[in-house]
Amino acid sequence: MLNAEQRAIIKATVPLLESGGEALTTHFYKMMLSEYPEVRPLFNQTHQASGDQPRALANGVLMYARHIDQLEQLGGLVGQIINKHVALQILPEHYPIVGSCLLRAIEEVLGKEIATAAVIDAWAAAYGQLADILIGAEEGLYKQKEEAAGGWRGAREFKLVRRERESSEIVSFYFAPVDGKPVLKAAPGQYIGLQLFIEGAEQRRNYSLSALCDGQQYRISVKREAGGKVSSYLHDELMVGDSLALFPPAGDFTLAASDKPLVLISGGVGITPTLAMLQAALQTQRPVHFIHCARNGAVHAFRDWVDGLAAQHPQLKRFYCHAEAGGEADAVGLLSAELLAEWLPRERDVDAYFLGPKGFMAAIKRQLKGLGVPEGQSRYEFFGPAAALE
Repeated sequence: MLNAEQRAIIKATVPLLESGGEALTTHFYKMMLSEYPEVRPLFNQTHQASGDQPRALANGVLMYARHIDQLEQLGGLVGQIINKHVALQILPEHYPIVGSCLLRAIEEVLGKEIATAAVIDAWAAAYGQLADILIGAEEGLYKQKEEAAGGWRGAREFKLVRRERESSEIVSFYFAPVDGKPVLKAAPGQYIGLQLFIEGAEQRRNYSLSALCDGQQYRISVKREAGGKVSSYLHDELMVGDSLALFPPAGDFTLAASDKPLVLISGGVGITPTLAMLQAALQTQRPVHFIHCARNGAVHAFRDWVDGLAAQHPQLKRFYCHAEAGGEADAVGLLSAELLAEWLPRERDVDAYFLGPKGFMAAIKRQLKGLGVPEGQSRYEFFGPAAALE
């Protein structure tokens, strides 16, 4: 437990984190990934290069320091971190590595005049407290998934049983367990962790499940990213009959039970988790407004499937917006507040879920608020490291 003096020191470092937190976390990652190669598979190098991962960590550390007296104020941040860790199989033995590198980074970036022995001791105690919270919560989640029907702990071998092109950029992959036993049913909106070995190096990634789990197999739908090592491997090299390891489904961005009208808004490959949500919602009688934005018709995935559902289910209304002309769409250009107002249910007491690129999500968040959708009923998730939607 932190004492009063240590808490005061942690809170006093908040201005330093606000001004230099990203430099500190960038130095931290560079040090840790160079000295501890065993943890490299746990981190997406693309997110490192873009700065997204250091920014996300800096924001998380800042939030923790700000609320050191009232950790309950962190809200959903802790749950997001725990689920990401479980999907990638972060284990107790990884925490001392992170802790030692973080303390060294604080000392080396801030300098010994600022990072005194008392400051380092306070942050060591604060990190130890946070690690204990996360390790305990993660173990509870690991145990829950292991003991659930079809569940397991750690890596489980799956075989690719089907692959299907959904657009010029997106391919779906269907995985079934090699042991032939049932699999853990995932909640609509959850993701699954993959463990791959590419050119002799281990890689781990999370991908949203793009279909309701039937207890027998999982489906993910992956966009080919320019320069993406894992997405290129999946598109070009992973063939039917090949095997790889999967970690159990995780994620707390899931479709909540409700009788309110449901609005699903997606941009690009952000459509993937909304597909499972759509399937689940259509098993009820709640109205659904499905709004998808794509660059053009060639990259618009799952259109025929959604159109087929709309023909079968009168409560489903679907709207498409393409940034570029040339394909059939309800609108061309960016999704504006005026279009969104037209496509939303007339009554704004709805549950809205939206995913896509950060700029897209920031715009949707502003527009939903401006159109009267209650903020507590407007939900989103990041595919990569979390960031502020300003």
